[in-house]
Amino acid sequence: MAAALYDPEEGYYARPAGQVGRAGDFFTSVSVGPLFGRLLAECVMEWYREAGKPPRWRLVELGANDGTLAMDLHAALKEMVGGGSGLEHVVIEPLPQLAAALREKCGGFLRVEDSSGPLAEDPLPSFVLGNEVLDALPFHVIESNGQAWEEMGVSLEGDAFAWAGIGPAPTGLVEGIPVFPAGYRTEVRDNFPEFLAPLVGAMASGRMLWIDYGFPRDDYYHESRTKGTLRTFSQHRAAEDPLQSPGEIDITAHVDFTAVEEAIEALGGKVTLFERQGRFLTHCARPWLMSMDGRTDAEAMKAVRAFQTLTHPGQLGASFHMMIAEWDH
Repeated sequence: MAAALYDPEEGYYARPAGQVGRAGDFFTSVSVGPLFGRLLAECVMEWYREAGKPPRWRLVELGANDGTLAMDLHAALKEMVGGGSGLEHVVIEPLPQLAAALREKCGGFLRVEDSSGPLAEDPLPSFVLGNEVLDALPFHVIESNGQAWEEMGVSLEGDAFAWAGIGPAPTGLVEGIPVFPAGYRTEVRDNFPEFLAPLVGAMASGRMLWIDYGFPRDDYYHESRTKGTLRTFSQHRAAEDPLQSPGEIDITAHVDFTAVEEAIEALGGKVTLFERQGRFLTHCARPWLMSMDGRTDAEAMKAVRAFQTLTHPGQLGASFHMMIAEWDH
């Protein structure tokens, strides 16, 4: 999965950005329009004020793709805090092609780094944001034989890839996951600590916001999810075989948010909020909703429809969860 998505030359995400949106392979909250960035900016400002308006601070975004959310955030924050606020807006993008495109598109206000290492040399109060990033982290695939978990690997049969058992799953990998009847297949990630630790090291203090689809562990590993949550996406069509055309399709699985919380706590942080996107954005939207009071013009009506798409339970409001974690070094 790591190679299929992130190989610098042939990985799915190494291609020029264009996977997101109506003309791409999948639709995200960013695709709804600039309102999503505006509402997240309200969330950032809430933390900024609670942190005492530090003279120097960072907004760090991961998974920026083509920079649309970064631009929406920048426009909203510029309006809210004005110039001279001490804000440094950073995107971490390890893939060279995407990083170069981001520098060209947003270089006037955006610092692009291939890792958080340079930020750790000068830690600042930081707000770290990732929209649909955790679901794209590589995962292990495991299958029950009725008595224990086996890890699945990939073999080459003729000129095609195929699933193949590679032996018992390591005990540490499947700890806490009950064994289901034979044939039950699911996913497990053990890389959350490795992913989060460098980000924590680059923060003097701060807050992280992770936005994604997923469940707490008891719901994730439910007896009814016999095929797990692994999905692929291409031209807005979902499928379940990541071996069919690796490098040409998105590969994803839902997030075990209990595992994310455990990693956060092991790194000295504390989860302070976990709720559905609809409720969270409605809270963030209070200042914006007040500013819209009484407006009936076409632009306002368009924004209201975007808000409904982002928050309604039948649309994106119930599909995604928001997890906030705090660090006070």
